[in-house]
Amino acid sequence: MARIFGHGAVCPCCGDEGEAVAPSAGVRRRGLLAAAAGVAAAAFAPPALAQASTRSLKVRRNFTEDSFDGVYWRDGRYDREALRQLDWVFRDLSAAEPTPMDPRLFDLMAEVAQRLDSDEAYEVISGYRTPETNAARARQSRRVSTVSLHMSGMAADCRLPGRIGIGLARVAADLQLGGVGLYRRDGFVHLDCGPVRRW
Repeated sequence: MARIFGHGAVCPCCGDEGEAVAPSAGVRRRGLLAAAAGVAAAAFAPPALAQASTRSLKVRRNFTEDSFDGVYWRDGRYDREALRQLDWVFRDLSAAEPTPMDPRLFDLMAEVAQRLDSDEAYEVISGYRTPETNAARARQSRRVSTVSLHMSGMAADCRLPGRIGIGLARVAADLQLGGVGLYRRDGFVHLDCGPVRRW
C-alpha cells in the first residue's frame, strides 16, 4: 500500500501502488502540490548522498528504547521496511501508531552526520506530532508553531552526541535543504525538509 503523507500526498519512495485514498477537493489540490514536491523528492539528495550507493542513518528515541541503525536507501530507492522502522522511532509517543515520515528528512540528517564525520546515533527528542499534540505544545510555548512541519512528518528536534548544537545547525543551514532552528537553552536543533529558513 502506498505511504500517504499529510494532505494526501503519496510518498516518493513507494509511488502510487496499492489502494487509492479519495481526498476532498481542497485536499486534492494540496495533494497535487505535495505530489509534485514528492516527484522532486525522488530526485532529492544532499550532495554527498547523491553519489552514494546506499544511505544509512543511526537514531535513537529519547524516553524509549526505540532505535534504528542501518541502511534505508539502496539501489536507487528507499527501503520500505527500513522506513517503517524509522517511522516507529519518529512517531508521536502519545499516538497509537506511527505516521509516514518524509524520507527527505532522513536524507538531510544523514548528510549532516556525514559532514560532521559522526558515527554516533542522533538523539530524537521529537519527530511526528499529531495536530492535538502540536496544539497542546503551542499552548505551552509561543515558540511552537501552530502550522509546524512536525505534523506533516517533515521535521525532527534532535541532537548529535559529541557535536555542539551550533555546529550541527551551521552545517545543516549551509546545505540549504530545509529549515534549521537552534534551541540552545533546550539543547537541541530543529531540522526539517521544508522551505529553507533559519532561526
